[in-house]
Parts: sequence; C-alpha cells; structure tokens
Amino acid sequence: MMDKLFILSLIGLLTLTAYGGARKMVYTDLDILKKLENFDILEEDEKLFDLPSFASRGSGKNLVNVDTFGAAGDGVYDDTQAFMSAWKQACGTPKFVLLVPQGRSYVVNATKLNGPCERKLITQIDGTIVAPDEPSNWDPKFQRIWLEFSKLKGVVFQGNGVIDGSGSKWWAASCKKNKSNPCKSAPTVRNHGLFYLLMASCLVFCFTSSFLSSLKAFTIESSSGVKVKGLTIQNSQQMNFIIARSTSVQVYKVMVSSPGDSPNTDGIHITISTNVVLQDCKIGTGDDCVSIVNASSNIKMKRIYCGLGHGIIIGSLGNHNSTGIVTKVVLDTAFLKETTNGFRIKTYQGGSGYVQGVRFSNVVMQDVSNPILIDQFYCDNPTSCQNQTSAVKISQIMYRNITGTTKSEKTIKFACSNTVPCSHIVLNNVNLEGKDGQVEAYCNSAEGFGYGVIHPSADCLYSQDDKGLDQRDESGPVLVTEEAETGHDEL
Repeated sequence: MMDKLFILSLIGLLTLTAYGGARKMVYTDLDILKKLENFDILEEDEKLFDLPSFASRGSGKNLVNVDTFGAAGDGVYDDTQAFMSAWKQACGTPKFVLLVPQGRSYVVNATKLNGPCERKLITQIDGTIVAPDEPSNWDPKFQRIWLEFSKLKGVVFQGNGVIDGSGSKWWAASCKKNKSNPCKSAPTVRNHGLFYLLMASCLVFCFTSSFLSSLKAFTIESSSGVKVKGLTIQNSQQMNFIIARSTSVQVYKVMVSSPGDSPNTDGIHITISTNVVLQDCKIGTGDDCVSIVNASSNIKMKRIYCGLGHGIIIGSLGNHNSTGIVTKVVLDTAFLKETTNGFRIKTYQGGSGYVQGVRFSNVVMQDVSNPILIDQFYCDNPTSCQNQTSAVKISQIMYRNITGTTKSEKTIKFACSNTVPCSHIVLNNVNLEGKDGQVEAYCNSAEGFGYGVIHPSADCLYSQDDKGLDQRDESGPVLVTEEAETGHDEL
C-alpha cells in the first residue's frame, strides 16, 4: 500500500494543477487512486492447508483409497469406475480423505464428480491421474470436460500429484495446427439418438475438429470455499484449470504446464466467479497464463510466474454483441518471461458492459512482447469484424512498479474505442526498456495520468479530451450467455 506521506505529496502536486475545469478531474483521480490502492491482497494463511495427517490417530479422518475400489493404477487399465465409486463413498461421509496414492498412474476417462458432499472432505492426490491419449477413446457423453467437480462446499484438493491431460494428439488435430480441420464451436445435440449415430460415424473427426472446442481438463464448477494446493496440472487437451460459477476459491502453489505451441491451453481460466485467490503459482502454456472473463470480480493474484504463454489476460469480452463485466482484479508481484503479452485487456467491438477497478503492481518482465496492452478492437473471428460504435467500457486501470525488457517497439498501447473511450488509466513507476532499440507508447481515445518514472513517456495518455469520463460505479445483474461465459477463442 502507498506510504501515507507519498499520498499526501501526490495530493499536493495534483492540487497545484487543479485549476478551472481540471479541478473536478483531479479530485476524481484521487478518489480512484484511493480505491485502487485499497484493494489489497491479504497474505494467504498456509495453515488453512496444513490439515492434520489422515494417518494420525488424532486427525479424525477416515481414508478412502481408490485402489480399494479396484483401481489398477498401472497407466493402462481404465480406472474411471473405481474413481467414481471411491468419490461416492468419500463424498457421502463426513471427514473423509479420498486418496490417490503416490507412485501410481490412473487412467480416468471424462467424468463428472458431483456434490454436495459431507463436511471436511479432502481429496489427497499424490499419484498421477492421466486422460486417455486417443481422442477416439473419449467418452462421447462429455463433449467439453475431462474432470469436473461440481456443487462442492469447503472441499480441499491437495497433494504433490499430477493431473495429466495427454493432449498431444488433440493439439495436432487443432485447426490452428492442422489447417484442413474446420474451426467450429462444439455442437449441442438435443436428440441423443442422433448424437450417438453421429459419434459412431465420425468419432475421430468430430472430436479432433469441432468437439474439442474449449475442452476443459480440471474444472471447479458451481462451488464455494474450495481450496487447491500443491498439484501439477499439465498437458491439457485445451484449458488446463477452470474455475466457473464459483465463489471463494483459493489456489495455492499450483503448477500448470503445457508446451508453448499447444493451442488454446489456458493455464487458469476464471469465469462467472467471485472472490478467487491465486497465489504462488507457476504457469507456462501455449495460451493465456491466466484468463479472466465475464461476470468475474474480486480476483486476487500474488506471486505469479508466467512463461511461456500469452500473459495475464482479461477477456475476450463482448463477442457477438454480448455483455461482458469484470471488476476488482489485482495482481501483486509477478515475473513474466518471454510471453507474447504482459497484461492485456481485449474486447470486441459491439459489446457492452465494463472492465473497472484493475491493478497490476510489482512486476518484472523479461523479453515480453506487448507488455501493456488494451485492445477494444480485438477480433479473432473467422471473418473480419465490422466496425461498431458500442463497446465494453474500460476504466480505472492501474499499472504500478512495472519494470523489465520488451521485444515490442510499442511497449504501451491503449487502442480504445472512439465512442466509448478508456478512462482513468493510471501509470506509476513504469520503466520498460526495449531489447532491440527504441520504445514508445501509443494511445487512441485513452485518458489518464502518470506519476513517478514513466518510460517510455506516455504523454499521449494525458492529451485526450474529457468525453466518456463517466465514473459511476457500474453494477447490477447481467444476463450471461454461453458465448459470454467462455469468452475464449475457439480452435
């Protein structure tokens, strides 16, 4: 948090410049500064995860080992049914521990493990859970998921184990790698007889082209009070770790890994969720390290390592004229290495809603392309996007103590809508050096201010007019469509 003396000095400096029509803006800026500065991350209490050993007499825990239910753990035999049976018993009994033993590899097909469960369930993953490596072996009942845990309250997932999506054959079939395959969204078939007939006739093609759209590996869905610690999630078919329709989820010391050329393998994807904490996580993927999309708020990240990947991303939002809302996002302390973006906010033309109250602070970047980027003209559709006047409003965004090197000449880029400009963009002690020469800032319809060291100079940010500077705290219910929920570019 800012030192109080520094805040007073800043107030004095801004007050000296507050004459005539500028006075109202200065006071508004100060209010926004206080709001952004006061949105802090409390240090995570590790004791939340240091639960009594289930082997100790005083723990009061009962053990459910997946091996007891017939799991082979040999990396060959399908152990899906054993996992489902073990989950059913552990979930239905208070103070149970579901154990996936170390030193063993369990093949588990696509499945949903649902709650609600009895209180204080712990899932202790010390071994490896691995997906079938052949798309043709995928369970056709589940088009978009591998392991989904839903309707949980207060459940803990922890251990030193690995969740491995075996994604290599899926990536090879992606339209981003194999141009002969069409890029389509996954179909929703209401006629189940027709569905299975289609699956029988074109199983591999369906899965490798359209059915793989936004396939999710490890998903926490419609849950609250869930904690995840210590796990490694790797080689997902697409998105690695998804938090959806959930609240009060804490993720601690999780490592997410996929090759740099694996398509659409977001590390941690957050959608329609509130009060999410990511801390001490190491992420390297072929897509966004962290992606935050519609109807998400109070997202706090601390000590995040990102590289390779596409950086820390809000969006995309507003595709097909949908409404997108993301508020109160803070990142404190991160290292980004050789990513294609640093911090990127991306929205389509024609959308509505807002991104408001975001702070990125205490970050070191090494050879990062596009370190600071706001793009209200984002387009990743198969056909070109038409120019439209409506847009997702972007305001109250702060970049503080950002240092390092970049590969991009346009180090700071605010490409904002002429009709719905970006407002109250704050830069504080931003110092980014070009690896190969000169760096510069670019602004279109962006307004804000800076203080401290700003390199490259962002004078373009200060020269915008006052249009569109409505700073009302936007809030209220929002209709979430499937399109807005995923906010992700398809294969």
